[in-house]
Amino acid sequence: MSDITKCKGDGCQMKDTCHRFTAPAEEYQSYFVEPPIKDGKCHMYWGEVQQSIMDALQDILDGKP
Repeated sequence: MSDITKCKGDGCQMKDTCHRFTAPAEEYQSYFVEPPIKDGKCHMYWGEVQQSIMDALQDILDGKP
């Protein structure tokens, strides 16, 4: 389940590598009202580095070494 706020990717050049755009949507999915792009940068970009951090935190919460 994509328990995140997704982005529709309007006007974003990085959408194809962003988890907020590429994650599968659920039936009751939340989306940003406006793309979170300011000054040509997305402050909510969720790429591979951010995903690896989230995965590591989940492992810690799950008690994995």
